[in-house]
Amino acid sequence: MEILKRVKDTIDNAKAITILSHLNPDADTLGTALGIYSLLIKDKSKKIEVVNASGHLPIYLDFLPYYQKIKNKIEYEDSLIITCDCGSLDRLGFDMTGREIINIDHHKSNTMYGFINIVNAEYASASQVAFELFSHFYDIEKDTAQCFYTALLSDTQYFTTSSVSEEVFHVAKTLISLGVKPAEVAYNLKQRNPLSALRLLEKALGSLTLRKDAKVATIAVTQDDIMATGATIPDMEGLVDYAKSLATVEIAICAMELPSSIRISLRSKHVDISEVALAFGGGGHKVAAGFSFKQYSLQESIDIILNKIEELALFKVE
Repeated sequence: MEILKRVKDTIDNAKAITILSHLNPDADTLGTALGIYSLLIKDKSKKIEVVNASGHLPIYLDFLPYYQKIKNKIEYEDSLIITCDCGSLDRLGFDMTGREIINIDHHKSNTMYGFINIVNAEYASASQVAFELFSHFYDIEKDTAQCFYTALLSDTQYFTTSSVSEEVFHVAKTLISLGVKPAEVAYNLKQRNPLSALRLLEKALGSLTLRKDAKVATIAVTQDDIMATGATIPDMEGLVDYAKSLATVEIAICAMELPSSIRISLRSKHVDISEVALAFGGGGHKVAAGFSFKQYSLQESIDIILNKIEELALFKVE
């Protein structure tokens, strides 16, 4: 295929490569980035770096190969950029003006900002996209498989999302055959929560409110909550899923008050909440999306989202 040749030629001709994951990184963006890094560093003729602009990285992912190699700043000028699991340039945290970019993603809301865009919204994770792409050029070994499998497991919520297909299990089987230990990965993802995350969860659940005949659940985390618990951004990951787990809930909203913005996470069981995120400049998938508000308070943000859900008539209140 022509697109595969373009990717291969672009990488082969690059003297330096910077692999970027998105702000407030999760397991998919970091696992994909580190998996690609583990492949590309085999070529000793190139300078390779893996970078994330966030101040805090999820510590539970420190078992991934090359985790300690993640930098906070781009050191190579004019390097080829490879972005991982990032729907738009503003989520990278760096000025990409004039940079050549290979964009690897699986969000349907991706803005196709790359010189080359490898985006497949049918895939369950960015790592699945990367696995299929790089399998054409490289032998996938254990380190890469560990990173890609971790990303796949996390982004499918342990193979429970609607994106899970026979092909997803085939990819998982292939990665496991290369030496990945599923129990070890699951342990690191699920059994290494910091105390601050559990304390923040307690406060978040205390704010849980049901609306629209209990079809919508909202959770609010204040700046005071974050300060009192000592929580960091990674500790907030997954809070919204607790609200979604309620039997009657179709849409869950988690609003988090950060120093300069209100971070919104949206989840649904069936309806397409990516429409809500897109309306406010965000993006994501049908059942998982997000964005940020800079001009509203915590309660104003929640009210605006509730109004947008009603305006879009995403479900019927009986």
